[in-house]
Amino acid sequence: MNVVAVIPARYAATRFQGKLMQMLGNKPVIRHVYENTRKTGLFNDVFVVTDSDIIYDEITRSGGKAIMSKKEHASGSDRIAEAIADMNVDIIVNVQGDEPFIKKEPLEKIVRLFDDPSVEVASLMRKISKQEADNPNNVKVVTDKSGYALYFSRSSIPFQRDAGSDASYFLHVGVYAYKKEALIKFTLWPQSDLEKIERLEQLRYLENGMRIKMAETVYNNIAIDTPEDLEKAKKLWGS
Repeated sequence: MNVVAVIPARYAATRFQGKLMQMLGNKPVIRHVYENTRKTGLFNDVFVVTDSDIIYDEITRSGGKAIMSKKEHASGSDRIAEAIADMNVDIIVNVQGDEPFIKKEPLEKIVRLFDDPSVEVASLMRKISKQEADNPNNVKVVTDKSGYALYFSRSSIPFQRDAGSDASYFLHVGVYAYKKEALIKFTLWPQSDLEKIERLEQLRYLENGMRIKMAETVYNNIAIDTPEDLEKAKKLWGS
């Protein structure tokens, strides 16, 4: 199996312009993501896909691999699909460009899910508290008994109707992996109704009948979405 890791990297992030080029220690965030992903040794290749000359130059100048996107894209999945369309790859792992502390454990778990040839799309989840589940910025997932996602939501799911019932809550950790054919199909489907309502692109797979296999991880992902997140990351980096 030819397994590659692809890091979509947009410069003009809406909430925090240029966040991937913010310094964390002696390197920008995107360099940490690229180098930590390569260090895992899990992939036949690792590269950044970007619309930015600044990010492209940062990665290639340090000896890394980067590809310039040819088009404007609505999502990271679309950007990746353009990059891999003519490549001879089997599995693509989408590593978020704003997670500088990415580790081997979660990436290995998601890659191992494809040992089952019936898996087409995979992602990760982590157990969280009820208080965390009530936050709409935290995307939750519920699964069937075989570990396939039933639904993703910004609402707290499952809804605990009776106070005495025992409910577990799982955060969706936004690392995806797909077979090449599944990713290409995704980009050809129009945005689905639930996707538009929840603003969650993974619902497009479910609404079109494609299952997403989930693996549980203990990885506590720290994404750089705001200047405040960057300050937290700097404190963690220095600790």
